[in-house]
Order: sequence, then C-alpha cells, then structure tokens
Amino acid sequence: MSAEVAEVQAFLDGGVGRLVLNRPRALNSLTHGMVAALRATLDGWAADDRIRAVVLTGAGERGLCAGGDIRAMHDDAKAGGAGTRAFFRDEYRLNALIARYPKPYVAVMDGITMGGGVGVSAHGAVRIVTERSTVAMPETRIGIAPDIGGSRLLAHAPGELGTHLGLSAASMGPGDALLCGFADHFVPSRRIPDLLDALGRSTATAPGTTTAGTTAVASAVATIVAAHAEPAPPAALAAQRPWIDACYAADTVEEIVDRLLNSGVPEAKEAAEAVLANSPTAVKTTLAALRRARTLPSLEAVLDQEYRISCAALEGHDMVEGVRAQVIDKDRNPRWKPGTLAEVTEADVARFLAPRVGDELGLA
Repeated sequence: MSAEVAEVQAFLDGGVGRLVLNRPRALNSLTHGMVAALRATLDGWAADDRIRAVVLTGAGERGLCAGGDIRAMHDDAKAGGAGTRAFFRDEYRLNALIARYPKPYVAVMDGITMGGGVGVSAHGAVRIVTERSTVAMPETRIGIAPDIGGSRLLAHAPGELGTHLGLSAASMGPGDALLCGFADHFVPSRRIPDLLDALGRSTATAPGTTTAGTTAVASAVATIVAAHAEPAPPAALAAQRPWIDACYAADTVEEIVDRLLNSGVPEAKEAAEAVLANSPTAVKTTLAALRRARTLPSLEAVLDQEYRISCAALEGHDMVEGVRAQVIDKDRNPRWKPGTLAEVTEADVARFLAPRVGDELGLA
C-alpha cells in the first residue's frame, strides 16, 4: 500500500464503510493523494452491497481535519500552481459527490474541522459535533476566500451569521455549528466509540441496497445517532444576532466595518479588527461570493464559482503571503497587496469571479 493511500484508512465495520483520515501529526490535513483515495473508495463503495452506510472520522484526538495541506499549496503556488489547481478540481468534485452520495454518509466532526475538513464532512447526510469541535472557514486569514462549498453553507446560515464568519474568519463551537447549519447532532466525545459500534452492528443486518433498503438504513442510522445525542452547549452567536445582522447587512466591506466600529458593542469592535487584519482582497471577494451564493441554485454552481475564485487567488499575491505569515514563518504579520480595503477595486473583485476560459470546473 502506498504512503498516499495509507493516509486514508478504509475498512468494513459490520455494514459500515469506515473512512479514517490518517495524518494525525498534521491534524489530518488533506493531500491530493488523500482526496484521490477518498474519491476512489467512495466510488467503489457506492456499488458494494456490503456497504450500507459510510462513516468518516479522523485519527488522533485533535481533530477531524484542519483543511487542505496549505504548506504544499504555498510551495506549489510559487512554482506556478498547476498541482494546486488539479487539487482544487478533485477536491471540489469530491465535495459534490459527498453531498449526493447514494448511501447515508456520517461525518464525526470531533475536534478541529476547518476548510477542507468542512468540505468532507458538512455536506454529508449526518453531521456530528462534540464538545471538542471547533468548526471554521478561516480562509480570509490566509488570503483566499471560503471554498469547498463553504460559501454555500455560510450564505444560507441564519441572518448574516455566515457573512460574519466568512469575513472575520471566526470559529464556531458545537452549538454555533448547529445554529449555522454546519452540523446536525451533538454527541459527547465519550459516546462516539459506542455510537460507531452501534452503527456497525445495526447496519450489518440491514436490508439490501435497494431504494427501500437505503431508506431503511437511513432511518436506522438516524435512530442510533439520536439515541447517542445530547442537548448541545449554547450557541454563543445566537445572542449576538442583533448586531451581526445589523452590521453585516451593509453592501460594502467598508460600510460593514464602519457599522461594527460604531455599534458600541465590544464584540463588534473585535470583529471589525479581525476583518481589517485579513486580506483586503479576500474579504471583498468573500462578501461578493457569499451574496452571489445566496442566489445560485445548487452546491455544484457554488463550487464552480469557488473554483474560479480559488484559481485567481492562486495566481495572486495574498495566498502565498498569508500562508507564509501564518504557517511558514509564523510571524502573524502578513503584508497584503493591496494593503487596504480602499485600494481593492470592483474590477479586482470581478477578476476573481470571472469565468476562466478553457479552465472551468463545470459541475453545474
């Protein structure tokens, strides 16, 4: 077995196909090889009568997946970015497959689940968070915009919560992940082993993979998850909806920041400072992308838009600089170009959203 395939463990557990992201020292961050292994396994399991449901977990106790391997993206971008464009194409196609998977797909979002980790989990049929879950789309912090279908999830969060999360790169605890539509159930981490065991045992004797059988399996999975679930911790963002909805409803990032700074709410001032610390180009592109994502008809259409944006970011300055500052040198002092919101023009943003001649994802 190759090292790339070993980074994804795939095995049969009763009637469940278990997928384990297996790079614990790297917080299970996704390589291109892992994306390919996940896709190949899921394609095979879709027609395998032994597999009644799929369960995704991460190795170790720190997280499901911290996102894509941005160190590799940084190095590849400096060399022209061809490898990362291919990674994006395959990753986004995997996200779409997970969303349309013909068998129940259960994702255990225990611990850190960010960026690409959200892509392989939050589009599943059953999404579970624990008390250790930290869920985020922090892309603007490293000079890119939310991708992996994340802009659709953010766009359809209640009110302007998704706009706040996307522009500020703020994290969600389990309660907020449930509130914002990134998760469905809260199961304490101590109960996860028993949950996985119950899913394997119950599906082993489930009906076959006819339409009726799949429906019965989905019902059984839902019953088992509900039996292990508990009330979630409070959603901190729920109490902040008034200032979030009022401030982030503005039409421009400049106006959003102005409203945040003048709201008189300490948390709003902190949010403004977070937005201003992120890439001005990425923040403005994210606002435009989220507003458009609200009107796009499908996840596939959103992924097509995100591919354009991600490729444009790959060809620009801020992604390489953001990863350098946050991950490579860790000086936390990115030198964005342009350096201010005022310097980012409508034409700059339009370039990120424009169709790519001869290089479209073409999912929609």
